[in-house]
Amino acid sequence: MPETQLGRDELSALDAHWRAANYLAAGQIYLLANPLLTEPLRPEHVKPRLLGHWGTSPGLNLIHTHINRVINARDLDAICVWGPGHGAPAVLANAWLDGSYTATYPDVTRDAAGMGRLFKQFSFPGGVPSHASPETPGSIHEGGELGYSLAHAYGAACDNPGLLAACVIGDGEAETGPLAGSWHANKFLDPVHDGAVLPILHLNGYKIANPTVLARLPESELAELLRGYGHDPLMVAGEEPEAVHRELAAALDTALDRIAAFQRAAREEGATRRPRWPAIVLRTPKGWTGPAEVDGLPVEGTWRAHQIPLAAARENPEHLRQLESWLRSYRPRELFDERGGPVDLVRAACPTGERRLGANPRANGGLLLRELPVPPLESCAVPVTTPGSGQHEPTAVLGRLLARLMEATGERRDFRLVGPDETASNRLQAVYEATGKAWEAETLPVDEHLARDGRVMEILSEHLCQGWLEGYLLTGRHGLFSSYEAFVHIVDSMANQHIKWLHSSRELPWRRPVASLNYLLTSHVWRQDHNGFSHQDPGFVDHVLNKSPEVVRVYLPPDTNTLLACADHVLRSRDYVNVVVAGKQACFDWLSLPDARAHCARGAGIWEWAGSEADNREPDVVLACAGDVPTQEVLAASDLLRRHLPELAVRVVNVVDIARLLPSDDHPHGLSEHDYDALFTTDRPVIFAYHGYPWLIHRLTYKRANHADLHVRGYHEEGGTTTPFDMVVRNDMDRYRLVMDVIDRVPGLAVRAAHIRQHMADVRYRHGLWITEHGVDLPEVADWTWRARA
Repeated sequence: MPETQLGRDELSALDAHWRAANYLAAGQIYLLANPLLTEPLRPEHVKPRLLGHWGTSPGLNLIHTHINRVINARDLDAICVWGPGHGAPAVLANAWLDGSYTATYPDVTRDAAGMGRLFKQFSFPGGVPSHASPETPGSIHEGGELGYSLAHAYGAACDNPGLLAACVIGDGEAETGPLAGSWHANKFLDPVHDGAVLPILHLNGYKIANPTVLARLPESELAELLRGYGHDPLMVAGEEPEAVHRELAAALDTALDRIAAFQRAAREEGATRRPRWPAIVLRTPKGWTGPAEVDGLPVEGTWRAHQIPLAAARENPEHLRQLESWLRSYRPRELFDERGGPVDLVRAACPTGERRLGANPRANGGLLLRELPVPPLESCAVPVTTPGSGQHEPTAVLGRLLARLMEATGERRDFRLVGPDETASNRLQAVYEATGKAWEAETLPVDEHLARDGRVMEILSEHLCQGWLEGYLLTGRHGLFSSYEAFVHIVDSMANQHIKWLHSSRELPWRRPVASLNYLLTSHVWRQDHNGFSHQDPGFVDHVLNKSPEVVRVYLPPDTNTLLACADHVLRSRDYVNVVVAGKQACFDWLSLPDARAHCARGAGIWEWAGSEADNREPDVVLACAGDVPTQEVLAASDLLRRHLPELAVRVVNVVDIARLLPSDDHPHGLSEHDYDALFTTDRPVIFAYHGYPWLIHRLTYKRANHADLHVRGYHEEGGTTTPFDMVVRNDMDRYRLVMDVIDRVPGLAVRAAHIRQHMADVRYRHGLWITEHGVDLPEVADWTWRARA
């Protein structure tokens, strides 16, 4: 690397800033009072519960200090994603030093009193957590779980051509599967339309109690690994501060010079070769500048520095003495003035205004968010003259809407579709008429739809797709994640973290609402013609509905127009995680677009045309359904009941918004007791065909008046590579079983309609023989169509 010439004054300012940040980080972990050590340290000055992580903080402070330097020197528009878990002491310390923390929280002033508040609130009841959370200015990354930082950084850089997204990756975090897969994201970064990502792999050698893998690799092997990922590594290592300052400054300058050259070549000279983007490897001791030894055991540079090096400072006089000596080693009187604010030398290293990492508006994406120009649904809606008169593939029609949306956002470039190699499989391929698939690696003549500037992003890593989209949304853009229903479980934990982020950010008035994270789950449990049992799991809905009711929404549209209406709603929404489950196979069109919109607005409603209620008579039974296949089976069951038991009053209720089943006290979308009882009755049997695991419906409705009369049919882990109708038969959700359930539960029918029940059971038996011989469903099932009531 060419050496960066740091003048003595600049070096002094960098070192002073780093020492100040280290002092503040340690103070947050330990001090309850006496923040500037204006008097000898006493036990009551130390927090009664010492919580937090010291080990990663000095390295993060060093990186933050040096990113400040290059922002100032180059007027960079930059954010930083802080990957190491529990690194908040460093991030908070730096935000306080540059004033962005006080700008966000005016009561935490940049003086001794504000420093005291900064210290007390850290890992303290009513305060802030120990990882970079929504409460942390400048953060777009929930640091409570490891592995997602690099994917978030790439998502932030997409369609942000002027942005540098620096990403600090802890060597423990680097061992996770999601992070390991994220190194491939550089094959999707377009140097013309996207910004740059600068990975900074921080090796401090240890996790909680074990060495880290990458830190123990020979340097040559580690460098080859990063080169194999397509990066050009720049190595920085040392324990002597001045030498490390000089090396890190040189590495950052070299990296940024190369990034600028790559972007200039692509944007001004038309270069198309994929850049070998730089990455920095920074090796420093864990817990650097902290206690070297405690109780006769080495600490600095070992796993013992990971959390609290002096764990008994309040009770043990020797620990208290060491703590005071450690804190005073930073020479705080040189760093903070008589009021307790940072001195000019420290502030000289800080950017100002929106260039501060804690104040960049891209880290508060709602500030930049624009309304999404969703095209009129009429341009894609399917005609429905009478219910069931036609059939369409719902996701294929949605694909046409998404293509028009891609066209409408072509100049803006603020909408992306992500998914694991399944866009065409999920019938969304119409989007390729408007944009290609992002791709920077080698292309061959047989390839289709690959484009350097594409806004469809496909990679066989659900983790990377989720991370890309989260980073994209949190920096002020819009998107949709399409996935096979069974395999979206791979990101269960990531979805959980994002839901928690949204839940926390809603309580922060300075965090502006961002576009919702929208899932489209298709290739669902009931149709796996090419696959089988391994591809059948509808449980993501259960997982999501366990989360914050203020944030999560789940929709199960029964047909094409209802899917369009749901998509229109979720794409326009803010601060939610929306899950939409819809099939890709052809299904009946039940509702016209106006009816579909009204039905979505209700969330659950009576389909009068589908039942047999008449003369204001109360129903004898309610047939309820949620999901496309359950809806078809319920309507087929209603048809059978009209033919075989015409005197029976049947009400059909369809549920689109599954949260409507909850009481209104438990979820914002829940039905009031009065409205629920009016829909489902208080004393009539309800036979409910549900898309997923039946136990969820019981959990959502257990408080309802008629829960004892509720009987739910759904998926109960029976499946395989079989016919579509055999899937519902295996799981006892077929039309004949539903009719049998009605006969079993409506008083007076068990004896009177026994012959009808027997006929239904016989058809199920005949079905098994038929598919074994012919490999397709019974003609009376395969050729069934809805008959309007006479």
